[in-house]
Amino acid sequence: MGVTLRGLGWRNATRRRGRSLAVVALLACASFLVFAVGANRKDPLANAADRSSGTGGFAFYGETAMPVFEDLNSPEGRKTYGLDAQTMAGVKVVPLRVHDGDDASCLNLNRAQQPRILGVNPQELAKRNAFTFVKTVKRTDKPWLLLEGGLEPIVPAVGDEATVVWGLGKQIGDDVDYVDGRGNQLRVRLVGLIANSILQGSLLIAEEQFIRLFPADEGYRAFLLNCPMPERRRDWPLPDPSLANPNDELTMDMFCGSTPRWRWRWVRNSLSKALQDTGLELVPTVQRLAEFGAVENTYLSIFQALGGLAMLLGSVGLGIVVLRNVMERRNELALLRAVGFRKRALGWLVLSEHWGLLALGLLVGTASAVVAVLPALRSPGADVPYLSLIITLVAVAASGLLWTWLAALAALRGPLLNALRNE
Repeated sequence: MGVTLRGLGWRNATRRRGRSLAVVALLACASFLVFAVGANRKDPLANAADRSSGTGGFAFYGETAMPVFEDLNSPEGRKTYGLDAQTMAGVKVVPLRVHDGDDASCLNLNRAQQPRILGVNPQELAKRNAFTFVKTVKRTDKPWLLLEGGLEPIVPAVGDEATVVWGLGKQIGDDVDYVDGRGNQLRVRLVGLIANSILQGSLLIAEEQFIRLFPADEGYRAFLLNCPMPERRRDWPLPDPSLANPNDELTMDMFCGSTPRWRWRWVRNSLSKALQDTGLELVPTVQRLAEFGAVENTYLSIFQALGGLAMLLGSVGLGIVVLRNVMERRNELALLRAVGFRKRALGWLVLSEHWGLLALGLLVGTASAVVAVLPALRSPGADVPYLSLIITLVAVAASGLLWTWLAALAALRGPLLNALRNE
């Protein structure tokens, strides 16, 4: 059976097992860190208009300092605040009742004990199929309807997955203890978890339960706004220039007519002006989601940078190992050169030996990372940046190949006669 240069290279890789394993382990750990961290990065702009995304398909999220008692979806409620029918045409408002509590979002680094509670009409969100549920206590086509019912003193609640798992340290089916508006002990049971969303930091219960448990928290202080785009520009009158705010980046092109999103800006500024006495603050849902993701993505960037540094050290270390191995075996290489091996063949012998270590390290690390992040890859709403991860791995592989080639070139350069005499 013939012996090939590749076979000789693989056999030589086992001669210095400690060095070979060190190179493979360093590259595997680095590639694992880069891939596993990168797979958990979230892009708030991805599919932001979908109802299954973290925005729920809503355009704005709003909060007021004072409660609003009128129904902003009814003609009477809109008339109370001077909102004309054309401005609010097609706009749907989902009001939320608010019971103040701890901020359990990722913007609060402390462990929350009793997060804020929001009271919502489950039917409204169920009709829209808003947001994506990752876990529920039981399978159902309408998970929002799990909020209806409940036996005292247990109240069903839905929470954002990041809020429940990391902010509260809870899981699906666990209870969170509260004291209701009458001073009685209350248990809020988690019956559903939704994927990364604008509702992070709060728990949601049915509005009917909220009114019964917290009668002092009257009116609505949070709002989800759905604002559809106009089909044709001429269907809408020109906005009032007095609504423009030159300091607001969202209104800078409101009157230029270059994009249909002027409709969103018009509705936002009309509502802010009409409800200014209540202290209404409307934030684009994409912006709110990006603020929640900024902290997480910052930590991910730090770990990715550390993984990239480890990969760089691993590829440079591989070059050093190649240089040292070849320098220690110059007498053997000189003997092979003397019996007829060409210098190019010796170069491929060295490269096949160490490029295999590089490929093995990247393969082991990447395969381990895929297994580790498989639940995240299969979770609803996952948006893994496959392209950037592949580019990173290819760049590291190219760097390792380059350092290996340079080290082999430097080690084989020069006359091998002295080494042959020693042999």
